[in-house]
Amino acid sequence: MKVYTYSEARQHLSSILNIARTEEVIIKRRGGDTFSIIFRKSEKSPFDVPGIQTKATTNDILDAIKESRGRFAEQGAPGYTK
Repeated sequence: MKVYTYSEARQHLSSILNIARTEEVIIKRRGGDTFSIIFRKSEKSPFDVPGIQTKATTNDILDAIKESRGRFAEQGAPGYTK
């Protein structure tokens, strides 16, 4: 367990967070209050989403994207040109 003053923690927060990955870190304030930093690993990624079952092929998807972009270009949407 490592102990830092509030001022030290403010100045070196990035490295203190790295230390907290392997051990508990305590930050003490002038008034005597203490705070504990403990690393908690995320259970799963926010990008870990269930897939869907479809018969669409990669080419089907790419064709749909091209068609959609073509419609945007025809409407004069910003960032799209014919």
